[in-house]
Parts: sequence; C-alpha cells; structure tokens
Amino acid sequence: MAQKFGNGRWIKDGVLDNRVPGTVVGRMTLAVLGFVDICLKGDFKGEIAGKAIRFQNSRFEEDDLAGHALGDFEIPQIGEVSLISFDPHPNLPPHPYIEWFSIGKNHYRLELNPEDASILSDDEAAALDADSTAIRKALSGQLRSTRDRNDSDWL
Repeated sequence: MAQKFGNGRWIKDGVLDNRVPGTVVGRMTLAVLGFVDICLKGDFKGEIAGKAIRFQNSRFEEDDLAGHALGDFEIPQIGEVSLISFDPHPNLPPHPYIEWFSIGKNHYRLELNPEDASILSDDEAAALDADSTAIRKALSGQLRSTRDRNDSDWL
C-alpha cells in the first residue's frame, strides 16, 4: 500500500458529497492530472456527516515530481472511506482530514489547514446535484470493500 500526495501538496481543491448515505462522491483537482472523479463506499463522520464539503488546499504545489509520483494514480478513484472528518482525533486540534483506500489497495490521506475546507450551504450543495448524481450513477456499481476480510469473519 502506498500513501500518496506528499503532505497533500499535489491536491489543489475539490468537493465531496455525502448527502446519500453510504456513498461519498465528488471531484478533486490534482497537480498534472487535473480533475479526478471520486466514488467511495462509506460516510463522513462528526459534524460533516450527511453533508457536502468544499476544500481549497493552501499548500498546493504544481511541480514535475507530481507527475512521477502520481503516475499510477487510479482514475477515477473508486474505493472505501477510512475517515473523512473535520475533527479526526480528540488529542489533536480540529482540522479537515480525508483518508481512503482505493479498490487497487492504495492508501490516500489528505490533512488540510482548518481554514482550507467548509461545509456547503444547502444552496451550494444543491448546485452539485447533477454532477454528484452522474458520478454516483457511473461509478457506484464498482464499489466494494477494500478490506481483506469477509464480513462473516467479524461475527
């Protein structure tokens, strides 16, 4: 499993939508790669559960190393939420945290500065409806667990 993004500097911005329980869909802009659609199994946690969020990464860098490091990045991103929250750990100051595993078993994590992300208003979220629905329709049929276990193992 590989963690990508070099402290998140290669992700420029994005929107993620968890208004349909059990799925997170959206789009991110990455250095060199441009727009990447995302469809994840799972939900946001805490105050953002069931909401849509937008982020703009203040540490973004467009550099040539990104093309090399992200060359095997799966497009679109299909996988499973590990944790997406604005308050990921009780012993740390609250901050946007986005972590998932792709169906290719790659591990991705992005930690942002608190001012880099926000919950969308109802009107702003409604403006995402067409894109969110199209992404969900196109990609949700490929969703599956990224864990190496059968649910029956956890009885």
